[in-house]
Amino acid sequence: MFGKKAGTEELEAFYPIRPECVAEIPKTRFKPRAGKTLSARRWQAAFSETGCLDIAKVLRRIQRGGIHPSIKGLVWEFLLGCYNPNSTLEDRNQLRQQRRERYSMWKTECRNMVSVIGSGNFITTPIITDDGQPIEVEGCRVTSAVSDKKVAQWMLILHQIGLDVVRTDRALAFYEDKANQAKLWDVLSIYSWVDDDIGYVQGMNDICSPMVILLENEADAFWCFERAMRRLRENFRCSTTSIGVQSQLGTLSQVIKTVDPQLHKHLEDLDGGEYLFAFRMLMVLFRREFSFLDALYLWEVRGKIPFISSKSDVMWAMEYNPNIFWSYEQPDGASDSNYGQLNQKMLKQYGKFQRKNLETGYADKNNALAVFLVASVLETKNKQILKEAKGLDDVVSILGDITGNLDAKKACQEALKLQNKYLKKAKRP
Repeated sequence: MFGKKAGTEELEAFYPIRPECVAEIPKTRFKPRAGKTLSARRWQAAFSETGCLDIAKVLRRIQRGGIHPSIKGLVWEFLLGCYNPNSTLEDRNQLRQQRRERYSMWKTECRNMVSVIGSGNFITTPIITDDGQPIEVEGCRVTSAVSDKKVAQWMLILHQIGLDVVRTDRALAFYEDKANQAKLWDVLSIYSWVDDDIGYVQGMNDICSPMVILLENEADAFWCFERAMRRLRENFRCSTTSIGVQSQLGTLSQVIKTVDPQLHKHLEDLDGGEYLFAFRMLMVLFRREFSFLDALYLWEVRGKIPFISSKSDVMWAMEYNPNIFWSYEQPDGASDSNYGQLNQKMLKQYGKFQRKNLETGYADKNNALAVFLVASVLETKNKQILKEAKGLDDVVSILGDITGNLDAKKACQEALKLQNKYLKKAKRP
């Protein structure tokens, strides 16, 4: 647990920075809250004798000060829906083993097609031509021409995954070890084979990297990433006529139009009413605007909640839905539609952001916390945009200045204020 005088330095010990990169990365602003963080001891105490998790107790503890780095990955598995809080330890061990075996099967299937998978190495150059002919690459063997469309599309993206892996969180000492880079590459490569509808899109590496760092077992990291992608995968669905986050950008437009009509009109006059300048922030959840630590904070500790309490909160926890596990395992078996039947005890099992939506009857599936976070960033730059932005390039430039200079906690506070303001003004569906 953090000591009473613990600060950013102690937190950074869990995610050390390469010495030569210290001067280059954004300054970390988040500091742990001594005595408030969900510790390993309190995490263990939240389980019953049979292993069932008191999720309401965990959510309350998380809102006081986040999650201790030593258990962060284990907690994320529940928050992201890998496991049902009401399951026993025996249930989870059995499910974990089944998933590890399934991942091993997929990995073997992929390795039979591309020998470098699982070898501790990875590729950054193409291994086949656009028409499926093998290209000789050291350490990677493709023995014959590829005619199967799914296989060809998958093989054509593998080197791009490798190029992105090299660029992923390269300031972290963790990725000085090539085996860890290969682990990230394996997870992304296998995911892109399994989910061939989405495949791989740049930015998935930013989402997956924390899971690979937090969870030592590669299969466990894969499943945590897979569950994160269940809620994020549509962000990465792009075509010649649409982009994945288009629906969220539409919600963002509606939010700003409602809470700040003057800013919205100005952006429309600049031909920015579609809010495409916010594309990256929504797609990868601000991973590139903050240091690694602050990005995790942004995904977790969400600042003060003016309309609920004065505590800190957590992103995955704030959007937590107790039906999440069953909604993934049995898509037709869980629903929040009967809000009137939910008593206070049941409501405590929901994250506070999700609970607020239930209480107000706001059911827009694109009403994600990230949308209000982007809105809060725009609000912090309101005066500058109105005064200085003469075109979209100016808007992009102004927003670009937030990298390393934005206080995540204050942004979260403003995001939650905006949610409250918007829900009061917006018409119920």
